[in-house]
Amino acid sequence: MRVAGRATHHKDVYAVRGMAQTPSDWSAATSDLLTSMRAEFPSFEILPKRSSRLQRAIHVALFAITFGGQRVYLTRYHTVLFGKLWVPDSWDAMGDADRFVLLRHERVHLRQRARMGDVAMAFVYLVPIFPVGLAWGRARIEWEAYEETIRATFEVYGLEGVERLRSEIVRRFTSADYGWMWPFPRTIDRWFDRTVAALPARFSPP
Repeated sequence: MRVAGRATHHKDVYAVRGMAQTPSDWSAATSDLLTSMRAEFPSFEILPKRSSRLQRAIHVALFAITFGGQRVYLTRYHTVLFGKLWVPDSWDAMGDADRFVLLRHERVHLRQRARMGDVAMAFVYLVPIFPVGLAWGRARIEWEAYEETIRATFEVYGLEGVERLRSEIVRRFTSADYGWMWPFPRTIDRWFDRTVAALPARFSPP
């Protein structure tokens, strides 16, 4: 269960500005990834948020809890909830390469749900240490998923593309996007550096 999902405010973390894209190269990879996800998670579906009363209610609740800071849940956030991927208005405009990166992130959340179960994951995501302002459990869950975002971005866009993510990912961990879940930018920077250092020396995209 992933309540806060992932935001894309003014810059989409999956659309790395200034990098050349070749959508045809990633169409097959994205299709294969979706096939693999559906085989691993038979109940997996991709559904529009606008069609769900629950998703609209979550949008209102997040807007209130963050004092208006999180206002793009329906338009820019992608959310895994109960084994489904609920997509915002921006989904249709995403290219295959960016969808590939996003789906790699969301697959981590699906695996976390399979490992922990809905109740335990919801508790860890929402409660410790505090629901808003110092959410250690939410930060740990998102760290694991954003590590995969960094790896997938490296595969698609290379190291330059990864470095372009840094400021946006730091901002997300420390801002209303995730309820100020870990408001320590230096800690996020060090984690980012460790993740980048663990990337392979080179990667040949499909």
